[in-house]
Amino acid sequence: MADFTFFTHPMSRGQIARWAFHEAGADYDQVLVDWADKPAELLAANPMGKLPTIIHHGPDGDHVVSEAAAVCHYLAETAAPELLPDRAEKAEYFRWLFFAAGPLEAASTAKAMGWDVPENRTGTAGFGTYERTVDTLDWWLSEHDYACGDRFTMADVYLGSQVDWGISFKTLPERDSFHAYAGRLRGRDAYAAAKAIDNALIAAAHD
Repeated sequence: MADFTFFTHPMSRGQIARWAFHEAGADYDQVLVDWADKPAELLAANPMGKLPTIIHHGPDGDHVVSEAAAVCHYLAETAAPELLPDRAEKAEYFRWLFFAAGPLEAASTAKAMGWDVPENRTGTAGFGTYERTVDTLDWWLSEHDYACGDRFTMADVYLGSQVDWGISFKTLPERDSFHAYAGRLRGRDAYAAAKAIDNALIAAAHD
């Protein structure tokens, strides 16, 4: 048995976790999930049936992790400490990891769904406004190569996936900083290896 069981679907946020697995060099067994017939093992681990969900088969028993940002950080903690922040990088690491999981994803989802926050309710929405969220991300990436500055960490798998997805599906506007950041990430071997697997699965499903 591999160290991890990985529940995924190639057209899901499971793509983020697969990239994280490959960056971490962690050993996993893949379980492809049929949206219409989710396996009992997945639902027992995560009643929401969300993807990705992973089970770590550790020496002290099984541990379930869901939510893509948490999966990314957990894989770094357990399999790739070199992808964790050092003391000087922790503030930026956690800031941008949770910015991506919170304001950026919420703002992008609202944009994709056509949801507008009333002008007098921006303080209630966790992201304020879409424009403010995008401008904040642009501000950081215009001056820094990665979430922690000049070094790739696991935070970039999650933040980078949000930017990569946003560029591809037009939920982010055209900004030079976004394209430059995505370009740096797309050149990574682990990114290419993970994408090749998911792209092959998507192509096979449409044959």
